[in-house]
Amino acid sequence: MRTRHLLARSATALVATAAVAGFLTSPAGAVTIDGYSPDVQRDAVASLAAEAGVSESAAVALLRTQSASVETLHQVTAALGAQAVDGYLDAAAKPVVNVLDQAAADRVTASGAQARVVKHSSAALAGAQNALQALPAVAHTSVGLDPKSNQVVLTVADAAKGTDSLLTAAASLGDRVRVERVAGEMHTAIYNGEAITGGGTRCSVGFNTNRGGQNYILDAGHCTRAVSQWNVGPSQGSSFPGNDYGLIRNTTGSAPGAVTLWNGSTQRISSAGTATVGQRISKSGSTTHLTSGSVTRTNVTVNYAEGSVSQLIQTDALVNPGDSGGCLFAGSVGLGITSGKGTGTSFFQPVGEAMSAYGVSLN
Repeated sequence: MRTRHLLARSATALVATAAVAGFLTSPAGAVTIDGYSPDVQRDAVASLAAEAGVSESAAVALLRTQSASVETLHQVTAALGAQAVDGYLDAAAKPVVNVLDQAAADRVTASGAQARVVKHSSAALAGAQNALQALPAVAHTSVGLDPKSNQVVLTVADAAKGTDSLLTAAASLGDRVRVERVAGEMHTAIYNGEAITGGGTRCSVGFNTNRGGQNYILDAGHCTRAVSQWNVGPSQGSSFPGNDYGLIRNTTGSAPGAVTLWNGSTQRISSAGTATVGQRISKSGSTTHLTSGSVTRTNVTVNYAEGSVSQLIQTDALVNPGDSGGCLFAGSVGLGITSGKGTGTSFFQPVGEAMSAYGVSLN
């Protein structure tokens, strides 16, 4: 058991992305990215450079741009209200805001973001998503928003059965919906083994938090629903399905607000934020340790065999069993709690919702 060692570094999230290529060279290493520990920067830069086919110096520049772009995107969309149809970060990590007309586009441009006039309003997309989600849930399918294509995406895995009604409904909604087929299945990522354990189940430690002087671990709800007593303390709550968050009372006496990077170093988590499509992210888990990727969709409903979970974050970080409950983050900003996996995708419960539900604060 490495539980105390694990907690001393506040273990985190689910699972693995594509292989990291190389290490930082001197030019990239000479520039720091605000909020990123050296090891998280090294992994994030190497991954981005390999995936995007850019130099490590260019990858550093993109990651430095990202934080300000996310803030701009959120401010502009909030100011526009119903005139904005979501947004995302482009390949250069710059904010793109979807709007319905040129007047709104002019306001976006004046704010310093890029405007994109799209066909479907937020209400139209929400109506399409709600229509699909109102049908009987089909295991191994998901429904989420893709702001880059201005569509709702229905993803159907090979393991899904009885999808005729769902696909007919998707077709009836026209170009508001795109159907994607993927191999394999979609499932929560519990495994038997070590890390935090109880009742023969293994999960990963999530975010260390506190309330009223007591330390708690925010974790996956499917973990805390399955186990009442962990080797780090008792489960105190579970919301699954529907959501996928839970609470464990931490009785170990160790609860720093940092993520283990599995090499003796840590990444401080100082705040919670909202994930944005196109945002580069990192995650750490007891099975696959530290890897990097990007957010591909938000507001995703995933129909696991155990039940449906809504409003999840989807990334291209590959996850593996045993990583459930760990945390998704971008530098020092916590974003989500590992929920489950598909083929080449991973799903995370937004951390802000879980913190609000339990009234806890990050350590």
